[in-house]
Parts: sequence; structure tokens; C-alpha cells
Amino acid sequence: FRKLDLRLSSFLLKKGKSNPKIIITHQEIAFELGSSREVISRLLKDLESQGILKLSRGSISITDISKLLQKAEIV
Repeated sequence: FRKLDLRLSSFLLKKGKSNPKIIITHQEIAFELGSSREVISRLLKDLESQGILKLSRGSISITDISKLLQKAEIV
């Protein structure tokens, strides 16, 4: 089992592979990763404060792919 923040970063990279704007809700992500919406929202807000994502209602835009790759421990 990987830590949830690593799994979230990997999930976002996979979903944003073809388009950096991902149309998905926090609840849908939580369901996919087997977590609660509140935890996912907190992690996403943290990534947004680091300048990695831009959160909007019903969508997430990846703004810094290299930082997200580091978060997912791929690089």
C-alpha cells in the first residue's frame, strides 16, 4: 500500500496524461482511491497551495507537471 498522497498524485498524472484539465469531483476521486472526500479535498488543497494544481468546481487543472511527478515519486 502506497501512501494516499502518492496514490493521489499518480492518479492525477494518469488522468491528466492527455489533457491537463481533468473533469472529476473530489467525491469521484475518493471513491476511486478508497478514501473519504474530506481527506481527498485536504490533499488537493495542499497541492493547490504548492502551485501544482488549480482547483475549480468539478475540475482540476495540473499547472506544474514536474512538481506533480516529484510528488508521485516518479522522477
